[in-house]
Amino acid sequence: MSQSSRRLRIAFLHPDLGIGGAERLVVDAALGLQQLGHSIDLYTSYHDPNHCFEETRDGTLTVHHIVPPFPRSLKGKFHILFAHLRQLHLTTHLLSPQAPQYDLYFVDQLSTCIPFLRLLGKTRVVFYCHFPDKLLATGATAEEKRAKDLGWLKCIYRVPMDWLEEVTTKQADVILANSLFTVGMFKKYFPSIPQTPRVVYPGINLSAYEPQVDGSDSDIVAVAPDQPTFLSLNRFEMKKNAMLALQAFALLKNRSKDLGPLRLVLAGGYDPRVEDNVNTLRQLVDCAKSLSLTYTIKSPSALAPQASSLNSNSTNPEILFLLNFTMAQRTALLLNPSTLALLYTPTNEHFGIVPVEAMACGLPVLACDSGGPTESVVSSSQNQSDERTGWLKAPDSEVWADVLSELVSLGPEERKAISERAKKRVKNMFTMDAMARSLEEALTEAYEMGKVDTESLGWVRTMVMMLVGFLLAYLVGPFVLPSSG
Repeated sequence: MSQSSRRLRIAFLHPDLGIGGAERLVVDAALGLQQLGHSIDLYTSYHDPNHCFEETRDGTLTVHHIVPPFPRSLKGKFHILFAHLRQLHLTTHLLSPQAPQYDLYFVDQLSTCIPFLRLLGKTRVVFYCHFPDKLLATGATAEEKRAKDLGWLKCIYRVPMDWLEEVTTKQADVILANSLFTVGMFKKYFPSIPQTPRVVYPGINLSAYEPQVDGSDSDIVAVAPDQPTFLSLNRFEMKKNAMLALQAFALLKNRSKDLGPLRLVLAGGYDPRVEDNVNTLRQLVDCAKSLSLTYTIKSPSALAPQASSLNSNSTNPEILFLLNFTMAQRTALLLNPSTLALLYTPTNEHFGIVPVEAMACGLPVLACDSGGPTESVVSSSQNQSDERTGWLKAPDSEVWADVLSELVSLGPEERKAISERAKKRVKNMFTMDAMARSLEEALTEAYEMGKVDTESLGWVRTMVMMLVGFLLAYLVGPFVLPSSG
């Protein structure tokens, strides 16, 4: 147990324990705190054993899957409204007389539950902000772009939800964020919240990236590169912009016909319930066809009909779409000497754990020159080339193709030097132990605030305001037809 604090009983609330960067952070945070001696329970509204991180299904972590009576959406719409309702259902379970008692609640992504946990549960709450949801709804970072993209009707629909997010986030005892970039966005778009979030960088379990892969495993054999490979790891979502990697790869192939066999692996979480996932994969496949690139689609689990119907069954594909990869497959791809670099395509990413995972394995990283990767990846444009762990470039396929050409021709000595610097940077800044101890400090600070004062009239006002917010959402919702959120 940690020497700096008492053993705390902590409940984590996370909406969907699937496969993604936020989920990886939550799992690693829980693991790290558990290793420090704290008692951790994870509560979620959705947990599919066939689509989750292994630690949440093999008994390493205690997961409570509380099935909600609400769907994720209604005919593909009202996602955010149902997300709030699903979390409130989860909160009701935690506040029931039969539920265990906890010293603290750790909440991330959705803040709706915070006032209820503090007022009715009389328990302190630490909130981890991955990114303001009001900006996640569109990927926008400016109100003007948001209004233009959504239209005024959907903006009206979002108004009560955005307001609710701000007023409930404000009630957290301690607020954390995953990067300085996120802190900046938080302060800009939540002006009523005086508290400045404390940065706790996501950390990774270095042992999970050590070469412990069974090369004879059929899943590994199916994906392990036997040719120079560029790797992209992201959920199949439009905002992740995997199209950038695909188009840059095609340009590289067209420019240099004598490069020999090269492969691009686009790997990530894929959920057939999510329309964005289905549409993104289909568009990527259509793009590969239009660029005359051979491709195949693989998954260690049964493919959804929408995905399997797209498969070209190419025997030696230039593009591999790998859906819902296993942790062993991820490790094999990151550690294989044939993997040339990680291509990280999102712009204005809040933090981005994948570049850190790649650097932990000694891979060079090519990422966009915005958001969290500017804090994790050291580019020659920022420092001297002898400090570089990767490249940070504008999201332009022509520019990226130039870097891909450079990566293909990178000499063994320079590749080794980048690898060593990348591993050192991760060890110094982004380990699970460093994250866990920072979280422990924040949780201890919240716990030492003492008993929650539930007599304040401010709490009553907050509760009434929340109910009004939901009423507005119900009243406005039927008159708009948003495509998402």
